[in-house]
This record gives sequence, C-alpha cells and structure tokens, in this order.
Amino acid sequence: MTARPITMIEIDKTLVSLDLIEKVFHCDLQKCNGACCVVGRSGAPLEEDEKELIEQAYPIARQYMSEEGIKTVEEQGWYVIDDEGDTVTPLMKNDACAYTYNDKGITFCAIEKAWMEGLIDWRKPVSCHLYPVRITKYESYDAVNYEKNRICKSALKKGKREGVPLYKFLKDSLIRKYGSKWYSELELNAEMWRQQSEENE
Repeated sequence: MTARPITMIEIDKTLVSLDLIEKVFHCDLQKCNGACCVVGRSGAPLEEDEKELIEQAYPIARQYMSEEGIKTVEEQGWYVIDDEGDTVTPLMKNDACAYTYNDKGITFCAIEKAWMEGLIDWRKPVSCHLYPVRITKYESYDAVNYEKNRICKSALKKGKREGVPLYKFLKDSLIRKYGSKWYSELELNAEMWRQQSEENE
C-alpha cells in the first residue's frame, strides 16, 4: 500500500499547509506596487482585540492616510462587517483599504508607517502581516494556508531567485501570531521535510 503524501503539519492547535515550506516567496514591491492592499472583495480581516487597537491607531495613522481614506473611515467606521460576517477594514471606492497611502505609485499601510515612525506600538493587522498566508479558525484548531494569488506572481519569482522559503519570509509575522516555540517547531519540520525530499530524489 502506498503511503498518502503529507500535505499538512500539525503543531499545537494548528494545521499548517506544506505550502509554507515548499513555496519560495519574497515580496517585490517594485513589481506588485502593494497590490495586496488594493485587490480584494473586502478589507483586511481583524482579530477581536484588533478592533480596539485600530480605533486607538487611527488618530495617529490618519496623518499618513489619503483624504478619501479618512473620509471612508469617518463615514463607515474604523471597521466594518463584510458579506461573510467577518470584521474587516473599510474599503475606499477603488477597493483599496482605507488605511493606505500612495508613495511613488506604491501602496503602503498608514498604520505601519506610524509604527515605523515609533508613534504607536501596534504594527498593523496580523492578517496583513501574514499575507499571503491566511488563517481559518475552527473550533479546535487553526488552518494555516498559503493563498495563491496572481498579484504575488513577482514575489514567487523573487523568492525563487533568492531561495527564500515562504515560512522564512514570514518569520516575524508567524512568531507574532504563534510565538517563537511554535516557529521553532515549524523550522524543525521544514528541515525534516527537506532531508526526506533529498533522500527521495
């Protein structure tokens, strides 16, 4: 009997897609122009505690936002509920997240800008920090998956050129979400997978 191929790795209360280990990825803003902040049917998903954090960040991040972004937040609120019932950031008329600004044709996060300037302690929604990884919460575990998207085609090419696995590119955000111990376990699994792959070649 042939063993079924492994597609998920279990770490604590998470099931992690093997894509995080197999895929190579590195954002290339000069090519994608920050499209992940613009393309999509709804805004960035927010965790429960982030609703208060985004409310606190807005008065400071506001100075970096566009006029339309400010108008959108003041009309719709700091966050909205999308068609699937999830709490997300509001979108402007061009479908870009309201908390963005444009610099030389590239879309950036105004909240992260305030964080980089040392004005706030919260970097940005963790869902943004983790992209292109998406987390689906179930009753007893989180499913941690790679979201394939055409807007990240250039990131896959750059990742291949530089030899950066997706999980390494997202090290900071994965540790932010699940902690250093969890990430170390992921690293161990990645190394075991690499060795097995080499043995099977």
